[in-house]
Amino acid sequence: MAQLGRLLIIAGVVILIAGILLTLGGKIPFLGKLPGDITIKGKNYIVYIPIVTMILLSLIITIILKIFGRR
Repeated sequence: MAQLGRLLIIAGVVILIAGILLTLGGKIPFLGKLPGDITIKGKNYIVYIPIVTMILLSLIITIILKIFGRR
C-alpha cells in the first residue's frame, strides 16, 4: 500500500505542475516561439509544430528528474 500511496502522490504533483504550466503557459513570452518551431498557415487552417520547444522542455524535465530522482 505504501507504493500505491507514493504513486498517487507523484501523479498528483505531475498533474499540479501540468495545470500550472497550462495556466501560465501563455504568459511565458518565448515559449512556443523559438527558432525551429514550425508554423504552416494555409487558407483555412494553421498547423503548429513546436519541435524546439518540446526538445527544450524535455531537457529541462530530464534534468529535474535526474536531480530529484537520486536516492
